[in-house]
Formats: sequence, structure tokens, C-alpha cells
Amino acid sequence: MSDVTAIQNLVKKRIELKKEISKIIIGQNDVVDQILLSIFSGGHALLVGVPGLAKTLMVNTIAQALGLDFKRIQFTPDLMPSDILGSEILDENRQFKFIKGPIFSNIILADEINRTPPKTQAALLEAMQERSVTIAGHNYKLDLPYFVLATQNPIEQEGTYPLPEAQLDRFMFAIKLDYPSFSEEVEVVKSTTSDTKQTINPLFTGQEIIDFQHLIRRIPVADNVIEYAVTLVGKTRPKSALSTDYVNNYLDWGAGPRASQNLILAAKANAAFNGKFSPDIEDVKAVATGILRHRIIKNYKADAEGITEEMIIDKLM
Repeated sequence: MSDVTAIQNLVKKRIELKKEISKIIIGQNDVVDQILLSIFSGGHALLVGVPGLAKTLMVNTIAQALGLDFKRIQFTPDLMPSDILGSEILDENRQFKFIKGPIFSNIILADEINRTPPKTQAALLEAMQERSVTIAGHNYKLDLPYFVLATQNPIEQEGTYPLPEAQLDRFMFAIKLDYPSFSEEVEVVKSTTSDTKQTINPLFTGQEIIDFQHLIRRIPVADNVIEYAVTLVGKTRPKSALSTDYVNNYLDWGAGPRASQNLILAAKANAAFNGKFSPDIEDVKAVATGILRHRIIKNYKADAEGITEEMIIDKLM
């Protein structure tokens, strides 16, 4: 199959996928789009939202529609690295046997990742980065496709361990969930308080998703689009050659080179989803907020004046 045909096929499959997901998930269109962009670009995503916005249900539904294995890990202060990676036990023949932990799945929902100590966070982040885990000197490969979706509760900060910037950078997207609109909430209440059960049909195999991930990486990008993405990221760095007074006033730190790489990968996926054979500057702009918002660090002045990350990114574009 040629790449042109494959992109047309991806457009069709994405429309079917969105229809399947909407059987259970009402609204949240942008959130679903960004999760799918992450998956098909081979990245991971961080979901930031208050409790009760169906984050777990959304990930479970997407996993079912993609035909992938799904595991949910509830992060707590007493969770140990072995609880997620697995551990070696002595079997009846007095041989060491490795029992796989929940990390061995295609889609992992790391619920409330900021509730667990850095040691356990680091164990998950090694798996995200390397697509493998090392236990007792043995290296175990994780099954592909592999995607981590972590959630963070932005309101309750008691007893939390905020993710360090270097670890946040491992997430391709930071996705903000808002409350549903009035009409969406009415629909949610109607559908969740009746006795009808919706079944989700799997539309992909794991290999198909891997093939689409390779297809997206093969999409050509014009130099001016790459230069636009790199310039946009460069503008977020205070006291740099590209920074403006606005950035120098309100930011402590800007985004690193991984942001530029992710902007181009996500722009390629966004172009493919819309049936285009190469991304343009509009595709970079479409994905910029989700990719940059967790990579820029505001200063006290920005907080005092109510300046948000989104406002800064909009200003830069």
C-alpha cells in the first residue's frame, strides 16, 4: 500500500474511531483528538483535570476502540517500584521466576501520578522512555504499541509529589480537561443513569497502529515549517536571542529541544488526520498549546498578574 493510500485509510479509520468513542464519551472532542495525536505519534500524555471528569472511562474506551490491552495503576504514597514493574519470586522448584507487573500492557493509565514518591515515578518514566524495564539485572522489553496516560489532580496539593520539569518533559502533550457544558452534562446524566449498555468495537490491531506510527514519521516536512517550530520553541527561552520582553518578564524557563521534536511529530500526525500529505505552519499552531504548556515555567510576576501558560503561548504565535 502506498503512503498516499495509507493516509487516506488513516483519515477514514480516525472518523470511525471518533464515532466509536462518542458512544460512551460525550463531548471532550479536543481532549480525545490530542490523546489520539499522542498515540499515533508514539508519545505519552498527561491529563490535568479535577476528579469526576471521566478520565479513566475515556482512556478505557479509547483502549477498547483501538483493540489494545489496558491497565490502570492507582498511584498512592506507599506504592513501590516493584508494584508497577513486577518482581522475582522463588517458585516450587526453588528457581527465580519473574512475575510481570501492570506496566506490561499496551495502554497504561497512571492515575494521580503526583501522589507517589519520586522513586516510583522514576520507575514508570524509565519504561516510558526506554520501552523496557530492568529488574534484578534482566532487561524486559515492553509490548508495542506502548502508551502512558498519566493523570494529575490540579486542586489537591496536600501530600503530593509534583513531577519535576525533566520528568514532565517526557510527556508529549499536557491536556487540560474542563467541566462539560450544560447540554453535554445533561447527555452524560441521561446515558449513565439508564440500563442500556454500549459496546465498543475494536477497530485496529496493535500492528496496524505501529504501521501508522511509522507512516507518520515518514511524512515529509518543509524546512520553513521546521524552522517555524524551532523558532517558536526558541522564543519561550528567557534572555535568549529570540526572546521578547514579554517572555523575559513572565517566564523563568523555556522549553527544550524535545518540544521542537514533538511539535513536528504532532504536526505530522495532525496533517495526516486531516488528509494532508505534509504539515504546514497551521498544523504546528494547532498542536502548540498542548505541547508547550507543561514545558514553560512562569515566574511570580506572571502568577500575580493572572497570566496563564496558554496566554503566553498565544502571544508567541
